[in-house]
Amino acid sequence: MKEEFDFYNKTSLKSYNLTETMRYQLDMLDRLDGFTRTHSENVASISCRLCENLNLNKEFTVYCTICAYLHDIGKLFIPSNILQKPGTLTDEEYDVVKKHTTLGHKMCMSDVKLRPYAAGPLYHHESLNGTGYPRGITKKDIPIEGQIIRVADEFDAIVSKRQYKTHIGVTDTLKLLIEETLPTIPKSIALKSLEENTKLGKLNAKVVKALCKIVIEDTEYEIGCIFDYLKYLKEQIDRLEQIHQYNLRMEQTKSKERKEYFRAGMEVLFKQGEDAKNYKYVLEEYRTATLKRKEVINSLLDEIKQIKKLRV
Repeated sequence: MKEEFDFYNKTSLKSYNLTETMRYQLDMLDRLDGFTRTHSENVASISCRLCENLNLNKEFTVYCTICAYLHDIGKLFIPSNILQKPGTLTDEEYDVVKKHTTLGHKMCMSDVKLRPYAAGPLYHHESLNGTGYPRGITKKDIPIEGQIIRVADEFDAIVSKRQYKTHIGVTDTLKLLIEETLPTIPKSIALKSLEENTKLGKLNAKVVKALCKIVIEDTEYEIGCIFDYLKYLKEQIDRLEQIHQYNLRMEQTKSKERKEYFRAGMEVLFKQGEDAKNYKYVLEEYRTATLKRKEVINSLLDEIKQIKKLRV
């Protein structure tokens, strides 16, 4: 059975048996602020799964994933009052933030252990049509690891609740990314390359398509987990309903021996924290939880339908 990777599973790299040297690169994240570190971990996990979905080999997948972990390492040098500003950045502040790409690249190049992964910081904001930064290069000059990390970076930045982002749903996020795969007419590139690049969008459509597939797989997995939990809830409801029947019979019988028999039956079925006084409340909680989980399943099934309708 093929191993599945959770989008936000920080231990996903363990399957690659990382060496001590590789762990050094990942330890660099300890120096980042909480928001950026979590984002970096998320982008790495998504990039890892994108590589697998694109059938890239294991060696490249490890390489790309570490590049993704380090993609925002340059934000170490961005003033915290700008990086963590709750409101909209000014043009001047945005120019400062954009420098994290070249600063991160410089940091990696100056450290022999980080040097192999310098592409992560440098290329993750470049666009296929030349409208990205810091170099404004086009598809032919952007390595595939940069194209993969760019998609993973945008996806997590939009769906995550961050201090400067508005949270929106997964399907709407995918729609935004798909729009960015569509051809545009950039204003910032030379006329001689205009004709060639008008056929390109900002993002690699193949990578975005792989992302859509992964989202569907994860949603189906989530539904499966909820179904498993529903089985557990049903077992508890059946048990508590049996307790309730014993309780009714105990109240209806006049026989002392029968009362004791039903009381003993209830005691056997009670779980820790349950008793004759609160079991009805617990039963109602399980029933409510069941209804809520079924609503979630229906919502997730609808989301899958919506994602399958998307065309990249």
